[in-house]
Amino acid sequence: MSGKSGDQKRPVHIPVLLREVMEQLDLSPGLVVVDGTVGAGGHSQHILKQIGAKGTLIGLDRDAMMLGFAREKLGAEALPEGQCFLRQASYAELPAVLEELQIPAVDRVLLDLGLSSDQLSDEARGFGFESPGELDLRFDTRQGVPAWQLLETLSEAELAEILEVYGEERFSQRIAGQLVQQRKAKPVRTAADLIEAVQAALPAKALATARKNPATRVFQALRIAANQELEQLETMLESVLPQALKPGGRAVIISFHSLEDRMVKQAFKDRDQWNNLTAKPITATQAEQRVNPRCRTAKLRVAVKT
Repeated sequence: MSGKSGDQKRPVHIPVLLREVMEQLDLSPGLVVVDGTVGAGGHSQHILKQIGAKGTLIGLDRDAMMLGFAREKLGAEALPEGQCFLRQASYAELPAVLEELQIPAVDRVLLDLGLSSDQLSDEARGFGFESPGELDLRFDTRQGVPAWQLLETLSEAELAEILEVYGEERFSQRIAGQLVQQRKAKPVRTAADLIEAVQAALPAKALATARKNPATRVFQALRIAANQELEQLETMLESVLPQALKPGGRAVIISFHSLEDRMVKQAFKDRDQWNNLTAKPITATQAEQRVNPRCRTAKLRVAVKT
């Protein structure tokens, strides 16, 4: 694989919980705001309007394709100097970005931990079930190894652990065994190959009663492993976020599966560092779910730095 994403012409992703995010960010002119997962710029477009010409937006994304969308949507090149900085970086690398920009601390940090519709539509990296490209699953193809390579090299026990821990897949052992058996004859290199292997591993009853693609949790687990997503989030919650936010600053985090949500919930329970504003997570309204079904599992948590 060349390392380049597909030729995406324009973003299609709809920002989730937009009204709720903007309310919880509680913005005003002049603030310094980090969008640690800027994506196509859906949230940041509204952030820029509220912080005004005297404010500063720092947009980070590991995905070069998404950063290109954000640059275009935000009109970053035409904005006054110092109003908007976009960097290809993980949110866990925020300290290095702040050091480069000579900004000691920030007022707000937003994280949207979901996979965007644009990434699912990118045919080159295998995020979508119908993607014809190699099963890469990395946000930043400059780092780490692609998912197909993990499937070729990891032991059956290692694969089963990834599927069980990251995907919460109840048939992890059966699927791992099938993947190892199948790779002896035919490498699993595409989304279609992976789906075929999963379907071959699952009991007939599980396939017949599945309400979504039976490989959904497997894709999730491999994507998390390929991108070290939980390690990135752990670093962010334990050290980066408490150091980067000013006292009184707000952290607003959207998660989409229970692993991430548990980590955020646990971090915000630390009363020495946080005033937790969401005892229960904020979720999407029925109206938003009808318009944007991807937001159904979104959970928004908010805390103020003490």
